[in-house]
Order: sequence, then C-alpha cells, then structure tokens
Amino acid sequence: MIPRDAVIGIDYGTDSVRTLIIDAADGTEVSTAVEYYPRWGKGLYCDPASNRFRQHPLDYLEGLEHTVRAAVAAAPAGVAERIRGISVDTTGSTPVAVDSAGTPLALIPGFEEEPDAMFVLWKDHTAVDEAGEINRVAKSWGGTDYTKYEGGVYSSEWFWAKLLHILRTNPRVRQAAFSWVEHCDWIPGVLTGNTNPHSLKRSRCAAGHKAMWHENFSGLPSEEFLITLDPMLAGLRARLYTETHTSDVVAGTLTREWAARLGLPPEVRVGVGAFDAHMGAIGGEIRPYVLTKIMGTSTCDMIVVPNEEMGQKLIRGICGQVDGSIIPGMLGMEAGQSAFGDVYAWFKDVLLWPVREIIGSSTLLEPQLRARIVDEAEERIINALSAAAAELPLEESGVLAVDWLNGRRTPDANQLLKGAITGLNLGSDAPKIFRALVEATAFGARMIVDRFREEGVRIDGVIALGGVAKKSSFIMQTVADVMGMTIAVPRSEQTCALGAAMCAAAAAGLYSTIDEAKKAMGSGFEREYAPDAARHQQYDGLYARYKRLGAFIESEMTTGGAHT
Repeated sequence: MIPRDAVIGIDYGTDSVRTLIIDAADGTEVSTAVEYYPRWGKGLYCDPASNRFRQHPLDYLEGLEHTVRAAVAAAPAGVAERIRGISVDTTGSTPVAVDSAGTPLALIPGFEEEPDAMFVLWKDHTAVDEAGEINRVAKSWGGTDYTKYEGGVYSSEWFWAKLLHILRTNPRVRQAAFSWVEHCDWIPGVLTGNTNPHSLKRSRCAAGHKAMWHENFSGLPSEEFLITLDPMLAGLRARLYTETHTSDVVAGTLTREWAARLGLPPEVRVGVGAFDAHMGAIGGEIRPYVLTKIMGTSTCDMIVVPNEEMGQKLIRGICGQVDGSIIPGMLGMEAGQSAFGDVYAWFKDVLLWPVREIIGSSTLLEPQLRARIVDEAEERIINALSAAAAELPLEESGVLAVDWLNGRRTPDANQLLKGAITGLNLGSDAPKIFRALVEATAFGARMIVDRFREEGVRIDGVIALGGVAKKSSFIMQTVADVMGMTIAVPRSEQTCALGAAMCAAAAAGLYSTIDEAKKAMGSGFEREYAPDAARHQQYDGLYARYKRLGAFIESEMTTGGAHT
C-alpha cells in the first residue's frame, strides 16, 4: 500500500519535545517519539528559589533531530517520502537574546554556560519588577496604553519584561545581544535556514499575546514609549519586526542540511510557529465561544470569536486578544492559571520529603529495595490522594486554599501573589488538604469564566486537554462541579502536536484553511464530565469564601510592601 500524504507536528513542552507524524487525510497517528531535555532534567541553569528557569538551545536542537528521526524510523516504509509539511508549537513566552545572524548567544563561544544567554522559559518570574514598570508607564506616560490588547495588565511571564530584566542586569549579554527571538519563531527559522532577525517570519500568536504587537500600533510599541520605559531600549524596535504571520503561512522549506539530519525530503514545507496552547486548541477542535483549557503544569484557556461579533470590545485582565492568533480570521483570546498541576506536584513533593530523605537513605534496607519503595511512593501518591479525597464529604466550613503558588496569571496578572491554606485543625490530614488544593485550582478556573462573562463574552461549553484532563477523573469532575459546566475531553493523547500537524497541513497546501484541516483531522471526544447540580450549589458557598480569602491575601501583600 502506498502511504498517503503525511505531516509532522512538533510539540516543545516544558520538560520534553515530542514529534508526531500524522496521516493528513484523516488525522490518524502514524508514529511518535519523545525526548526529555537532558540539561533541563538535571536542573542546569535554573534557580527555583529566585524563580529563574532557563533552557539551553542545544536541548531544543538535539531533541528536534532525535525525535524526528525516531518517529520516521518507527513509521511504515515510504512515509518519510510522503511528508509534506512540518509545524512547531512551543511554550511561551520563551524568548532568547540573539546576535545579528539570529544565533542564540548561548551557542556563541563565551556564553555557553551563561543562563541569561539562554531561552527564558515561560515560567521564569525574575522580571516581576520590570512587568510592574511596564504597567505603570503604559498608564502614565501620556500616550497609547500598549497593554490594552493584553488585558490591560502586562506579566513578568512575557517578552518585554524578560528581555528588559536581562538587559538591565547582565552587561555582557546587553552588549552582545542584537535582537530577541521567541522559541516558536527560532525553530522554523533554523529548519528553513533563515534566522535573520530582520527577515525571520514572526508568529502573530507570540507577538500579539506577549509582545504588545497590534496592527493599530503599526506593529510593536513605539520607540518613544520604549525609551520612556528605559533609554537602553533605544533602537531595539528597529532590530525586531513589524509584520507577523498566522500559522497557515509557510515560513519556508527545509534546508538540505536539516533534511539530511531529519531524514526527510528537502521540499518539505515548514509553517510559521505558535504557542503550544494555541495549537493545542486547534488540535482539540476549538470552536467559537467554547472555552478550551490546556491543563498541565499550568493552564492556558483559549476562546475564539468571529471578529465582526467582537467589534472593538476590550476584555480586561486576560492574556491578550489577537486577530488570527489561533484560527486565522477569528479573534483569539487567552487566559490561564500560573499553576495547576504544579500545585499538586508541590504537595506531592512536600509529602514525599521524608520518603526520599529518610527511607531513601536508610541503612536498614538494601539499596535496590530503598529505590523501589521511593519509586512506588512517587508513582502512587497522587492517585491514592485522589481516591481518598473523593470519599470526603463536601464541607463548606472545612479546609480552604488559594491556588496562587506560582502567582496569578488571570484574571489580572500578578506574579507576586502567594498561595494559602486555611481552616486547618488537628484533624486536617493529607487527603483533606489535597482536596482543598484541587478545589482551589477549580475555583481559579471558574474565576476565568466569570471574568469573560462579566466582560460580555459568552461561554457555551468547555473542552479540556492535557495531562490532567486525561489522567484524573477526580480533578476533572471537581472542575465540572465547581464551574457548573459539562467538560469534553478529546480522544487524542497529543492535542498540541496534533494541532501543529493540522497547521502544517494547511501551510503545506493540503487544505485551504486551518479550519478545514481541523475538521478533517480531528480525533473527536472520548469522555464528558457533567456537573452534579447539588454539589455545584454547595460549591457556590465555598467559591464565595475563596474569593474573599483571595481578596484578603492580595490586599495584605499589596499593603505589606510586596510591590516595592
């Protein structure tokens, strides 16, 4: 049998990169491969205590080559010759300082071990002060408020805050940096042989949601604004970009070098990249007015709305509204939570500390047995907590938590905020605390829905993607009960990579639009979580307490000097 046309979706996550080869005719998975970043896995270049999270470009390049070659090797004979397109999604905002050729500084002699010369991961919060300055200047400088299409609040997780922080604190990088490039723009540039900061095709998604790019501004914020923010930004705007592109646009074709390295034909088309959540929404078959939640370590929440129905309305406190950032021709809106699965991972690590430190080093047990006990505890603890928490009665006066352990992304970004657990007594055991943390993340999800509705954006349903949506029925049912909405879970295990493959199919000309590719290649849905009406009513009371507690924490942190 002669293989049909195929496409490749490459998904760069926080911990790993995955390559997925897809039959372009119907979306059937042909083969897949994944590689975890070796340097990141060792904790290199990161300092969690100071919220510094950096990734080396070699992790990205090596993972790209290894996973594509492995996926091609696992595919049936002849598939490689039928690959027509490749598209890439990445976490974001994840920018890097580059030289005039577009080479990340960490790949240049003398900067190989310099964290500030590496990609600044989305979860890096070292630029909190710079984000605060951007917000103050945008509101007070006397000109255009360039945050108005970003929800009116700029975040330390985004492009300008990150680069400004590094320019201010690292003179060597400041002197060597010609420009800055997002991860989702750099990989297509590498594959097509065009990393030149002036001509590299930039993602509409990344630029609009994280860099304050908008057509009404004729591109990025004005030179006058940037100089007002900090004189050291003078001239940088001219070394960045004016035009941006949606994900159905071709960035170029594979260079002969990369075609050989990947084992693919050189005529393969490479699409313009985007962020993982946005392409994940495509893979999850997003449709107008349906909130699509990518639920992993954090969440990203996507909505698309026809432009003509949205008009000139500005939605406050979200992560941007950008024409074509998800589906070309529609307004894409983004929100999210800075920590979701990370909240559960934090509690898991707290509980496992004595297991790792005491049992893991016990002289009473053989080394192999010690390792097996620690591994089993790590593997089983979340499922065991979930099973026990699910049996607990819903108590409106019990343990209550706030989920801001990594700050707050939406509504109203504030990465200085902290989490909290209240209502503890001597009977508060691990399952009760875990349940409160799960409920807190669900309440955070509801806050996002409430903000959209308050701003006049209706939400007709919810689609949930990602590891949490696939693995935990307890968490998903809790979110459905708290939100009072049915949540559908797509069948695909790799919706971000699938969405990237759909974009690749459109960029390669196999479909005339991303929407056509989505309809033809979608995997459908495997499960729905319907809310329990009685529990939803009970949760209304807890949700009101959550909001009061959150308001108190925010007030205390603000008046207590957290913003100084």
